[in-house]
Amino acid sequence: MEITNFPAVDREIKKWGLRSESLIQILHGTQESIGYLPEEILSYIAEKLNISLSKIYGVVTFYNFFKLTKDAEHVITTCLGTACYVKGGEKILNALCNKLNIKPNEITKDNKFTVKTVRCVGCCGFAPVMIIDGKDIYGKLSENEAIEILERYMIP
Repeated sequence: MEITNFPAVDREIKKWGLRSESLIQILHGTQESIGYLPEEILSYIAEKLNISLSKIYGVVTFYNFFKLTKDAEHVITTCLGTACYVKGGEKILNALCNKLNIKPNEITKDNKFTVKTVRCVGCCGFAPVMIIDGKDIYGKLSENEAIEILERYMIP
């Protein structure tokens, strides 16, 4: 049974070839185009490459850069590596989650924010650190400063 056509996947298959060895490249390129990898896309790739869906899920869940769900409009990443943790990283995380009324990795009801944690962002000299949308880096934060920065992103 043929599943609905997905042009973004077809472009990647054309680029990398209809081979199981191309799976990671196809998944990566598809995610770049769509933003995440929903089940329908994974089923389509499984059918096209003649790979079991469970094997594809195994790959997608093994690598942390693949996303099965759509991200919020703003993704806040808080570092909980040793330097950040010692200097209050967990307090920053808790303050942000409390302000947004979510738990880590949840998305606010309006789909505007999510707060994720990582073990290290490589900015130990600026601990504690948070990154917003993968590009705006803020360091040497207090809980109040983190909330003030968050509030700038809350303005419509």
